[in-house]
Amino acid sequence: MSDKTTVHLMRHGEVDNPQGILYGRRDGFHLTARGREMAQVVADSIAHRDITHLRVSPLERAQETAAPLAKAKGLEIVTDPRVIESHNDFEGRSFKRGPRDLISLAVWTKLYNPLKPSWGEPYKEISARMVAAIEDARDAARGHEAVIVSHQLPIWTVRMHLEKRSMLHDPRRRQCTLCSLTSLNFAGDQLTSVVYSEPAGHLIPEKDRKDPFSSGSESAERTK
Repeated sequence: MSDKTTVHLMRHGEVDNPQGILYGRRDGFHLTARGREMAQVVADSIAHRDITHLRVSPLERAQETAAPLAKAKGLEIVTDPRVIESHNDFEGRSFKRGPRDLISLAVWTKLYNPLKPSWGEPYKEISARMVAAIEDARDAARGHEAVIVSHQLPIWTVRMHLEKRSMLHDPRRRQCTLCSLTSLNFAGDQLTSVVYSEPAGHLIPEKDRKDPFSSGSESAERTK
């Protein structure tokens, strides 16, 4: 058996959210038609790969994103709460207007420690649960490839952890667009490289690409 294994961290597709709600872990947020198209495009683009394991967040948008790949590869979806969206104290609030929505005492009193962060689940806790899920997926697909369907902040946070980079960041500069793949390549248990790609990037409207919930602005590849 090969000692090389790849674990792809896939972000979910576009969500039907016309009110611009920070939906977090709330139920009832499903993919748009374009989001379903994104999921299908990614499934089609990686269906030829040696993917033997599929692990998915319990939230609807992630489960719906995983469905085309599960069908294409004949894989069972393993639902894993460790790859769920991060907790956020602003959940349910609308930030559709941008910076103007930050002009609120209820918001500002939560922003005192961006390194933790003070407004939600600590980055260290996010990265710890994601690492545990990645290791289990790697072990389940040893010598092959696995896909984990998760959410932007957990994916970005664990990438920062694995690359030993600072957790303090501008959300607009997260390299994790809708339905993107952050591919972790392992030799045995050792991470050897991180490769980023956007199989469905052409479906994201240009006006949305700098949105904190869609952006992907860094270089396309980092190698350890």
